[in-house]
Amino acid sequence: MKATEIKEMTVDEMNTKLVSLKEELFNLRFQLAVGQLENTARVKAVKKDIARLKTCLRAAELAQSVK
Repeated sequence: MKATEIKEMTVDEMNTKLVSLKEELFNLRFQLAVGQLENTARVKAVKKDIARLKTCLRAAELAQSVK
């Protein structure tokens, strides 16, 4: 997911996507612990997507408080 895609989302869409990414990360970590994970790079990608979403949410929150 790219930052431009995230910036086009509404706050509600970002929160929904954040929840789904956290669930995916949980499942990936579980698969990693059990030894069933095939694509280990996906864990890093999901973590980065979560960080991007949180950054954009925080920016939106700060922009809202300035207005």
